[in-house]
Amino acid sequence: MPHYRLESQHGGRVAGIDEAGRGPLAGPVVAAAVILPPRVPRKLARLLNDSKQLTPAEREAAYAALRAHDHVEIGIAAASVTEIARLNILHASLLAMARAVLRLRTPPELALVDGNVAPTLICQVRCVVGGDAECLSIAAASIVAKVVRDRAMARLAVRFPHYGWAENAGYATARHRAALADHGPCAHHRAAFGAVRRLAQAALGA
Repeated sequence: MPHYRLESQHGGRVAGIDEAGRGPLAGPVVAAAVILPPRVPRKLARLLNDSKQLTPAEREAAYAALRAHDHVEIGIAAASVTEIARLNILHASLLAMARAVLRLRTPPELALVDGNVAPTLICQVRCVVGGDAECLSIAAASIVAKVVRDRAMARLAVRFPHYGWAENAGYATARHRAALADHGPCAHHRAAFGAVRRLAQAALGA
């Protein structure tokens, strides 16, 4: 379970940063920056974990608790499909992280970033591999990013129902791949991704 030791060791304003949506075939990549209070209530801490380890209902409950807490600061930002195509998915993810930090009320003194590649930020940065399972603030950021992105994909699913985005959030499930092969990609697909290109070519050749 994630802990609060790295945040406490610094003693100042520490933001946890994570992203959601690097792997999907469609949709933006979303990043969140979260600053937890110096003393995280146990009731809130028990809800926080790596978002991949939580059910959708558990993520929604944790997201609601983070939003409801007066002393939790949250910054959320995204990089678009166009930016992903222009920059590549790694650099688009780093851009979304930098934007998320700028959405905080005031800059943090330190950012704990999930992974091993640091974005360029306006504060000190420390990468933490597997941070969403280690640090409470990164776990919180992973939940916020995942919930916000999943909701965005569910909204897009209303306009593009073929691909099943309300269930798969743009990931390469069997239904999504089959729909791409049958109908081709839409404007929200990541055209530079090899899987999207191959399935789009299959649709053209059908």
